[in-house]
Amino acid sequence: MTKSKSKTTKKLTHIDSKRKAAMVDVGGKSSTLRQALARGDVYMEKETIKLISSNRIAKGNVFETARLAGIMAAKRTSELIPLCHQLNLTSVAVDFKIDDKKNTINIEARAKCKGQTGVEMEALTAVSVAALTIYDMCKAVDRAMIISDIKLIEKRGGKTGTWKRKPE
Repeated sequence: MTKSKSKTTKKLTHIDSKRKAAMVDVGGKSSTLRQALARGDVYMEKETIKLISSNRIAKGNVFETARLAGIMAAKRTSELIPLCHQLNLTSVAVDFKIDDKKNTINIEARAKCKGQTGVEMEALTAVSVAALTIYDMCKAVDRAMIISDIKLIEKRGGKTGTWKRKPE
């Protein structure tokens, strides 16, 4: 993993001095443009990918449904993850790419806001829920699908600046 402008912190930020869960106070932080990019994969049978590509899944258009689910989930991240701050997102984009060689759908989510804390959890939540939506829509034809490799790729903004994952 690569970093720029940040030092590795060994202190957990969501635990107070009495070792109780605590929400981080971001009140003193300046509001800056924050961005995060996350990715994940759904592995499936070749036939399932063909059904998705030809829009023949009985529940409807898989990519558009999963895109909307991912965007909606990003907007509700603070309701799902107890210590996340509620953010005023300015943009959430969820995109898909089919990898025919690996029988995989690659999911990518980008979240942006102007605020006092980052949007990493929103991007990761968007990928996660988009993947779960793909699974839900296709499980009637392929229960063996695997949701995998959900990870943060990049974050920008704030005191720690830019962080990028090393290419795999």
